[in-house]
Amino acid sequence: MSTVIETNADIVPRLEAASERVQRAHKTAATVIFGQDVVIERTILTILSGGHALLIGVPGLAKTLLVDTLGKVLGLDAKRIQFTPDLMPSDIIGSEVLEDEPGRARSFRFIKGPIFTQLLMADEINRASPKTQSALLQAMQEHHVTVAGHRHDTPAPFHVLATQNPLEQEGTYPLPEAQLDRFLLQIDVDYPDLVAERRMLYATTGTDSAKVEPVLSAPELMAIQRLVRQIPVPDKVVEAILKLVRSCRPGTGASIETDKYVAWGPGPRASQALMLAVRAKALIDGRLAPSVDDVIGLAEPILKHRMALSFAARAEGQDLSQIIARLAEAVE
Repeated sequence: MSTVIETNADIVPRLEAASERVQRAHKTAATVIFGQDVVIERTILTILSGGHALLIGVPGLAKTLLVDTLGKVLGLDAKRIQFTPDLMPSDIIGSEVLEDEPGRARSFRFIKGPIFTQLLMADEINRASPKTQSALLQAMQEHHVTVAGHRHDTPAPFHVLATQNPLEQEGTYPLPEAQLDRFLLQIDVDYPDLVAERRMLYATTGTDSAKVEPVLSAPELMAIQRLVRQIPVPDKVVEAILKLVRSCRPGTGASIETDKYVAWGPGPRASQALMLAVRAKALIDGRLAPSVDDVIGLAEPILKHRMALSFAARAEGQDLSQIIARLAEAVE
């Protein structure tokens, strides 16, 4: 392992500088988003890993404000789409219109939809029909869309932060497994504690509103994203990732509990997500390499939306978070 670190010694100053900038971005966002430090960190971690996040929480927990604030802090162009049952795919990706100007031949011109942004908030994504939800699939995975046979690339970087309300499920369309797997992390947004909520009352009900300044630019963010992929990962961390993800798959014999309580488990994309996420976590914390503790700490947000409980588990009142926690403890 020491040989790897010595070979990559030239990236150490860049890692330290990048970590300082990212920590400053986190602190800046925290001046506007109160009591959600873990949510802010995991959202930034998702972006540093080059992925997308699914934020789940009741209304009023500043999910929309989080996206808007991070867009400003990270120097990204941010847009928001409110998903509704009557939303059409063309409302997201755009459409071609026929131009008929005097003296010119008729031609089609593509008018880009709101998906062509660097940071997209898909608000209440499960309220739209599956046809509309699937309009995001190609862009989330391949960073481009195809309209009338023509390819249109999304801006770089491109990240989707989607939200879901866990309370009202009437009239909603659960996200298909294929689309859930496209999200690097599932981030649960909880209520702020008493101290944070008191600060929020004073800060948000007065005449002055907090303003944030950009800490990074889009090119600088992309440079940090490339740097994250260069962080060396110790063999024991790689083995912990493989052991954890494979133990979550029923039918492999890796875990009796999994065979009994898990209907289907995570695919290889979960291993890739963990590998990137632990690297980003190390950079955020100012460390030169990730640890097994990072794997354990990020197990739930990376695996929870990639697994499903069996009928026996639901009948016995088992909780997916507890199952993942027990499987994560076993990798130590």
